[in-house]
Amino acid sequence: MGLRKHIRAEKLKEERQTQYFARLRNCPTSPRKMRLVADLIRGQEVNKALAILRYTKKEAAQRLEKLLMSAIANWQSKNEGVRIEDANLYVESIYVDGARMLKRLRPAPQGRAHRIRKRSNHVTIFVDSKNKNE
Repeated sequence: MGLRKHIRAEKLKEERQTQYFARLRNCPTSPRKMRLVADLIRGQEVNKALAILRYTKKEAAQRLEKLLMSAIANWQSKNEGVRIEDANLYVESIYVDGARMLKRLRPAPQGRAHRIRKRSNHVTIFVDSKNKNE
């Protein structure tokens, strides 16, 4: 059993070498608000996605813009001889998952208390090239 697990882990590691991604962990924004912005750039070319994020007024857009720049930098570090303009980079996929939830109490009438849930999220963005013949 241990050997199969090891072989599977090695395969996943090799696949990850060919993927270009960036992660944002424990971002203090609710996942629902982040997904609204993430849906705008899913499948878009990188330059167009950056323009969309730059002119979107939501707070989550600034964080996603920085994350997308990080994913592009990760792509550049693995493909040093290739220009970004020639590669036709696009946002392959973007995931927004829930992260830890901070629970707080707010006083309510008649000695009661209401629970406040401060949500946060994890974002993973994958960038890929449309030209696979590199």
